[in-house]
Amino acid sequence: MEHKNTHNAEDEIDLLALFKTIWQGKKTIIRFLIIFGCIGLFIAVFSAKEYTASVTLVPQTGGSKISGNLGGLAAMAGINLGGGNEEGIPPALYPKIAQSIPFQKELLSVSLKFSHVKKEITYKEYYEKYKKRNVLSFLRSFTIGLPKKMLSFFKRKNINRVEVSNDAIFRVSEIENALFKQLQEQLLMENNSKDGFVTISFSMPEALPAAQMVKKIQELLQKMIINFKIQKTKDEFNFIEGRYKELKKDFEEKQKKLASFRDRNQGLSTSRSRSHLESLQSEYNLAYSIYSELAKQLETQKIKLKENTPVFTVIEPVSIPIDKSKPKRGLIILVCLFLGLFFGSIFVLGKKWFNDLKKIIIK
Repeated sequence: MEHKNTHNAEDEIDLLALFKTIWQGKKTIIRFLIIFGCIGLFIAVFSAKEYTASVTLVPQTGGSKISGNLGGLAAMAGINLGGGNEEGIPPALYPKIAQSIPFQKELLSVSLKFSHVKKEITYKEYYEKYKKRNVLSFLRSFTIGLPKKMLSFFKRKNINRVEVSNDAIFRVSEIENALFKQLQEQLLMENNSKDGFVTISFSMPEALPAAQMVKKIQELLQKMIINFKIQKTKDEFNFIEGRYKELKKDFEEKQKKLASFRDRNQGLSTSRSRSHLESLQSEYNLAYSIYSELAKQLETQKIKLKENTPVFTVIEPVSIPIDKSKPKRGLIILVCLFLGLFFGSIFVLGKKWFNDLKKIIIK
């Protein structure tokens, strides 16, 4: 018990000594606080502004409801709607679609309206020609980013060269690759699997372009998901529709031939005329049978196409943001003050430890 109390007393003495040392060096700590506070104020004032726009939607797929409601009616008409519904793309994979090269290339060509540019320009044009550089980005490029800047200088000759080929393989230039990385930093997709909704957010230096980018991302994502989901059904529909048009034309020609022959031979006095009429009638019946069967299949595919097309319910539509999302000036200054307090305390304690060690060595 005495041993334990001795340890507690020593710990208490050590803490008191620690706080005493810090208190004695309060002037040094205040200097650190002032320096780091000024740094935080500089960063907060000169950091680039960002506005974040977002949209919240619920992905839904058609399926059993359409089949159930129309099943009896379709059966009466001789149409078979089929059984199961093909699986769609789960919302968890939406970010992967957004990171694909075709998707990102589309985003580079989105037309945007900026306050300091008279005409609409693309995302790519803005970051290549029109983006204003702030003080922090300028300092960063000539300090931390200087090695990268020097490397890019030697690569500049080949930066815009992109091989052209007809092998259906995507080519990406170095400029596009850099913009792709920037897109991934600006774009955020959050999938709430519990409640079943997806939130798409995008950040830009101005509010209107941020909203325009979110709107385009929403439209492009919906288009690609719908295409992925119904591509097979759409191909089948196009094939049946093509055959249907051919058979309809053939059926109408045979119908005209039969009607024309009947008009010319109303009496049907000879066996030859009756035989030819029967032949035309058989051709007409066969053409009608095939044509009507294909018409049923076409209607089946129309219903299936509609049934398999995903529907996106928008809960929170895109709107132009009013408040900035960055920089959070209060938080920046608070963090810098905390760092000043931390490093000031470390400096004071380190200086005390170094002086004590120096005295021991001298003795």
